[in-house]
Amino acid sequence: MTMSIADFGLPIADSSSPLLPPGGDQRGEPLIHNPQSAIRHFTRRAFLGKGAGGLGAAALAWLMKGELRADEERRPATVARAKRVIFLFQFGGPSQFELFDDKPELHRWNGSDLPASVRGDGQISGLSRNQKTLPVVAPRFRFARHGKSGLTVSELMPHTASIADDLCFLRSVTTDAVAHDPALSFMQTGSSLGEKPSSGAWVSYGLGSEGRNLPSFVVLQSNGRGDRDTQPLGSRLWGSGFLPSNHQGVQFRSSGDPVLFLSNPPGIDPARRRSMLDAVAKLNGLEADASGDPEIRTRIEQYELAFRMQTSVPELLDLKQEPDEVFELYGPDARRPGTYAANCLLARRLAERGVRFIQLFHRGWDQHGDLPKTIRLQCEDTDRAGAALVRDLKRRGLLEDTLIVWGGEFGRTSYCQGKMSAETYGRDHHGRCFTMWLAGGGVKGGFEHGATDDFGFNLVKDPVPVRDLHATILHQLGLDHEKLAYRFQGLDQRLTGVEKARVIRPILA
Repeated sequence: MTMSIADFGLPIADSSSPLLPPGGDQRGEPLIHNPQSAIRHFTRRAFLGKGAGGLGAAALAWLMKGELRADEERRPATVARAKRVIFLFQFGGPSQFELFDDKPELHRWNGSDLPASVRGDGQISGLSRNQKTLPVVAPRFRFARHGKSGLTVSELMPHTASIADDLCFLRSVTTDAVAHDPALSFMQTGSSLGEKPSSGAWVSYGLGSEGRNLPSFVVLQSNGRGDRDTQPLGSRLWGSGFLPSNHQGVQFRSSGDPVLFLSNPPGIDPARRRSMLDAVAKLNGLEADASGDPEIRTRIEQYELAFRMQTSVPELLDLKQEPDEVFELYGPDARRPGTYAANCLLARRLAERGVRFIQLFHRGWDQHGDLPKTIRLQCEDTDRAGAALVRDLKRRGLLEDTLIVWGGEFGRTSYCQGKMSAETYGRDHHGRCFTMWLAGGGVKGGFEHGATDDFGFNLVKDPVPVRDLHATILHQLGLDHEKLAYRFQGLDQRLTGVEKARVIRPILA
């Protein structure tokens, strides 16, 4: 078998992946267009490294009788019902008992120890593990049924209650983690350990972007008034992990430059910036041709996107374009950058502009004590704006192809943590079963799925593991969670892992 230098320099995709990331020279075109000139740039290490890859490709071609084919597994496997996702993440673990799950049995057992038959042998949080008793505590708020569907919602969330017929409640979400960091990581990345890609990065990798001038994955953060000491949020939660870095989330800030390093430094005008980027692109292109490293091409694409964002981001954030009735819908906080209301309004504007995955983090739901007071503040921060987002998208015809997800990393216990009195109490972490809701994107409205026992402590019907939730989100976007894979460290890695995950078909419209 004869081989030329071109055989050492035609990596169709990252050698660690059988899949082709979208865009740029990663469409299957050779990364080295002039092999003879590329020889001069080869180091001994680069030559040997690429030689090994060329021999492997030649061997594979022989084994497949020359039929080297581009991998098509990332293409949509089902009819997409949604084009984008907005994840309203309530960081800290909102209590389902004060918000959505009406459990009359808690009132009958209020102050009594949780029965051993209910507690069972499962893991509970270490924060209350050493309590002598685990007294059941009833919520101090009333529940009522709402809409034609009759879904129960607490008086704390009147605006959410008003859109009950648009919501799909998952009453039986379950996770193994009972500490914030692993539970948060698992909900966001499908793994409680390590630097795995976030769900937004997987969606970006699988579908790419609808627009050219904004990232495919954007992250927004807000702090609630109920927030005291809270857990940190690390950028790994919206990172790309082992996926190409252009799929990581881009965080928009509420003060200063909305995106770090986006503005030109003093003395640099757009024309000079364009000239600098062109020069850097040429240098990076030479290195990419020499090394065959696809990450260099990714970096060039990111520079170009940043240049386009210098125009698109200021326009996006200019809320003066919005009429007064929109601010009336979202509430007065929508005029204050960095609030949950302002971020919900931005989420709608991002959705209009083709952003695939919009992640909101709202902090302050970790209520181990003084829960009645602090959860009321959290609901005042979030209830009106969250419902407004659903209404706003619906009236603009965007809800039907936008999947909204609301929830935290776990729920809270039906028993009290710490001191309990007539006025106040707290609840510990609880991952066995908790509530989330979905809206739009092809899921049933006015519907509830799954059930828990009378104490809201154990699953009774239709458990929803986090991996099933991830599989369902991907399915609604037209992606098969078993085929959306990336070869890393010799394994085909997936958001839903290697364990069996199922699409939650009963909730699909």
